[in-house]
Amino acid sequence: MTGLRHLPQKIAVRAVSTRCSFVLATYLGVGNCNAASLRQGLSHVDKTVEIVILAMIAAFLGLRLYSVLGRRAEHEEEVIQGPRPADTPRVAAGESADRSPAPVRMPVAGVTPAIERGLREIAAVDRRFDITAFLEGAKGAYRMVLEAFWKGDKETLGELCDQDVFDGFAAAIAAREAAGETMDNRLVRIEEAVIVSAAYEAPMARITVRFAADIAAVTRNAEGQVVAGSLDDAVEARDLWTFSRNVTAASPDWLLDETDEA
Repeated sequence: MTGLRHLPQKIAVRAVSTRCSFVLATYLGVGNCNAASLRQGLSHVDKTVEIVILAMIAAFLGLRLYSVLGRRAEHEEEVIQGPRPADTPRVAAGESADRSPAPVRMPVAGVTPAIERGLREIAAVDRRFDITAFLEGAKGAYRMVLEAFWKGDKETLGELCDQDVFDGFAAAIAAREAAGETMDNRLVRIEEAVIVSAAYEAPMARITVRFAADIAAVTRNAEGQVVAGSLDDAVEARDLWTFSRNVTAASPDWLLDETDEA
C-alpha cells in the first residue's frame, strides 16, 4: 500500500523530469540552430564587407589610372593633330627674308636650279602651294579656257584670265562673230604640262607651263560649212601659258596671265 501511495509522486517526478529533458533538449537544439545561423550570417557579412572594400579599391585605382592616361592621351592627340590649315599663320611678304624657304611638297623632275629656286620662294610665302595640285589645276584651266574661247563664253574667260588676256580673247571672239564664223574645236588630249619658269616678285607669284596637246580644229562659216580644219585629223598644239597669283589675296586661284606659242 505504501508503494502504491508513492507511485503517483514517482510518476509525476518522472514526467517532470521527462518534460524538463524534452524542454532542455529543445532549447539546446534551438540554441545550436541559432548559433549556426549566426555564424553563417557573420560569414555573409564578412564577404559583403570584403567585396565592398575591393570595389572601392578598384574604383580608386581606376580613377587614378584615368587621370594619368586620360591627360596623356589628350596631350598626344593635340601634338599629333597640330594646327588646322585654317589656323596656320600666313607668312607675310616682309617676313619671308627672315625664314628659310619651305620645301616644295612634291619634287619636280627635270627642272633647272633657277626654276627650283623660284618654286621654293613661292612655297615660302604661300604655305598652301603644292606642285602636283598646281599642275593639275593648270591642265584643267588649259582645257576650260580653250573651250570657253571656242564657244565664245566670255563670262568663263573673265573668271580664268587677267584683264589683258581676257581683252585679247574678247577681241578675237568679236572678230569671229563679225565674220559669221564659229569654231567647232575639240581638245583630244593633253600630252604634257611642264613648268619652264617660276618666279616670285612680291606680292606676285608667276609660273609658266609648256603645254603639248592634240586638238581637232574646225572653223565653219555662217552657213555651217567647214572653211578650215578637220575633226578627223588632230593637230599638235604647243603653247606657253603663264599663270599668276597675288599670294596676299584670300583666293587661292591662279589666273592666266600670258599666252604664247612654244
